[in-house]
Amino acid sequence: MLKNNESEKILLRENKNKRLIIFTLLILAIASFLISNCIGSVNISVKDIVFSILGKSTSANEQIIKNIRLPRAILSVLVGTNLALSGCILQGIMHNPLADPHIIGVSSGAGLLGIIILIIFPEKIDLLPIVAFIGAMGAAMLIYALAWKRGINTVRIILAGVAVSTLLGAGISAIMVFYSDKVHGALMFMNGGLSGRSWPYVKIILPYTIFGLICCMLFSEKLNILTLGDDVARSLGLNVELSRIGFTALAAILAASAVSVAGLLGFVGLIVPHICRMILGSNHKYLFPSTAFLGAIILSLSDTVARVAFSPKEIPVGVIMALLGAPFFLYLLRKEI
Repeated sequence: MLKNNESEKILLRENKNKRLIIFTLLILAIASFLISNCIGSVNISVKDIVFSILGKSTSANEQIIKNIRLPRAILSVLVGTNLALSGCILQGIMHNPLADPHIIGVSSGAGLLGIIILIIFPEKIDLLPIVAFIGAMGAAMLIYALAWKRGINTVRIILAGVAVSTLLGAGISAIMVFYSDKVHGALMFMNGGLSGRSWPYVKIILPYTIFGLICCMLFSEKLNILTLGDDVARSLGLNVELSRIGFTALAAILAASAVSVAGLLGFVGLIVPHICRMILGSNHKYLFPSTAFLGAIILSLSDTVARVAFSPKEIPVGVIMALLGAPFFLYLLRKEI
């Protein structure tokens, strides 16, 4: 009896520490959001940013805040959240810490159809999120089909994902060659960036972020069960195939919505969930909120660096994420395989 009480106290203490870490990440996410708004070609005080958000600003920089800084900072938070959650889900359902929407080809599926809309059918731009989701989901299903051989294997998933990503990348390159006169508008999309993004893009991605967060928190226990393995999950009454398809669709929605506003932005979904898993463990009840907050932090700060590092020139935030993510991916690759 005493051992049981002691175990309960240890568990309660661990859960309290996890909640404290999540709260700390929330504070850091708010701080990174404010930093993103403050720093730029014109430095703006936190006071002016807060007053502008509250609608009480009398600052001369109000138009810069409302029309340029604020929507871009919100977008960096939403895109970072969506990509991080998508990566977290994919790593869970594939039992693979190397899974990431960009690496395994899910983002490339969204990107191929996104490029088709941007270059060939620009008048259909409103359909971009839906078309991107179809591309992301199709790529995910193709990867599953290629990797399946009496179950899912870590190495086969990565190899199938790289093959699918390469194939879709070739399709993107072919379209850009055939429509070279229209390629300029697609360059930022290819490299992943938030330059020139404003409130209409926030309206595009916000519903998907809210939907994704709600689904992640509601179904975190199902994903916990799914990560135990197919046989154990079935013995606990979980419909494994239906659950895996549902979570794949959710990951595709989150990745596609991010691709539709920020382009082919990689490595967020690889780095963030893995760091959170090392700190908080594999319980998705805690992993999902921590992943969302850390994704927002990393992309907000990376976008700020992309804007100011070589001012007045601006580089795509995808370049910063590649510099961070490529070494991290190689480290995981050596560790896992």
